[in-house]
Amino acid sequence: MEQTVDISAVIDRSKIGAFQVGVFILCALCLIMDGFDVQALGYLAPAIIKDWHLAAAQMGPVLSAALVGILVGSLLFSMLADRFGRRPILIFATLFFSLITLWTGFAGSISELRLARFTAGVGLGGIMPNAVALVGEYTPRRWRILMMIVVSNGFNVGAIIAGFVSARLIPVLGWRSVFYFGAALPLLIGLVMLTFLPESLQFLAVRGKSPAKLTKWLGRINRGAVVAGAKYVVPEEKAEGVPLVHLFYEGRAVGTSLLWIINFMNLLNLYFLASWLPTVVNASYSIQTSAYVGMTLQIGGTLGTFLFAWLIGRIGFVPVLGPAFTVASLSVALIGQPALSLALLFVVVFSAGFCVVGGQGAVNALAATYYPTHLRSTGVGSGLGIGRIGAIVGPLFAGALIGAGWAPREIFYAAAIPAAVSAVTMFSLRWVMKPQRPTVAETQVLAH
Repeated sequence: MEQTVDISAVIDRSKIGAFQVGVFILCALCLIMDGFDVQALGYLAPAIIKDWHLAAAQMGPVLSAALVGILVGSLLFSMLADRFGRRPILIFATLFFSLITLWTGFAGSISELRLARFTAGVGLGGIMPNAVALVGEYTPRRWRILMMIVVSNGFNVGAIIAGFVSARLIPVLGWRSVFYFGAALPLLIGLVMLTFLPESLQFLAVRGKSPAKLTKWLGRINRGAVVAGAKYVVPEEKAEGVPLVHLFYEGRAVGTSLLWIINFMNLLNLYFLASWLPTVVNASYSIQTSAYVGMTLQIGGTLGTFLFAWLIGRIGFVPVLGPAFTVASLSVALIGQPALSLALLFVVVFSAGFCVVGGQGAVNALAATYYPTHLRSTGVGSGLGIGRIGAIVGPLFAGALIGAGWAPREIFYAAAIPAAVSAVTMFSLRWVMKPQRPTVAETQVLAH
């Protein structure tokens, strides 16, 4: 009788070795690169506006272009990865993105810059889902929570690095040098992945492809699991899709609607701030200082992600996120106050990032705990889809306000409104949902 080996069970029983750590590092580097690029243009916008003598409002469509591309790329590359595997798509997307970013550095007009940013976004759309999936598939169940949260936060780390690099390079080499740096980094990562990045073992087993590679990589995890002539299998989950309308059945209509509102408003606010904060701050401070202010937003978000995961596991979603979005609204409203000192500006921006950026992962976790298992992916995915629309609208909305001649104080008053709506909506969920208080472990893994 042919012996079968359950790959998922082998990984769950094994310790994390150097081979898996290498996979985690490569995936983390991809997400750092992803975060670097998505946020870099926000830091560069003041310098580009000055260099090309643009009206600030002209940057709105450019800042949203990459987000539209990411939406397109995530749909396109997700389908391709299911057919061809995570490894080739991840490597292709990384190298493709590198070339387009190099082109971005040579852009000579606002229209060319917008096209380059959209095209780069398409490449970026293939990175996040495949990198995070590989981390989960190579991690034993008992460590999956920790690795998912650590590697996923690579995106925020990349956004922080983008601020630091921009602050250092722009005064010396100009804004184009940041794109050249951003092109060299993924080129190097892509070449390393060509040699060292393995394919998903689960994908190879399900597809029955490359048995030699499967046994080679599985042996790097656990030599004892490689059995001559064995059949390697993965317990397949049900793949039947659930129509979107099912999210509104069985008393879930109000809860789904409120979750969509929160996703839309919070991601609108997040990208409103991340894209335009350095430009608005640059009206009163240097480009270098404005880059550091933008970087502070991401630092706050990185730390907020961890603290919210810990707090929600103890007191629940609404008691944590309702006050968090309230604080976010107040913090954002204070950013544009003319009497605010530079030190206080850093404090309120950190607070805004802590609550807005840090709160988004918790919103994803809330959706995952609200819906039953057979609706979970649809529920979380639809909320993020609505949120991506908000992410595209945010930079365009800010550009329109700046083009209309609004003062910084008025702009940030407007930016405080989405956070206030999120707060009111979150408090409203208290009467819609049953108490949702997952364990800390569940919160962390679902947040990512």
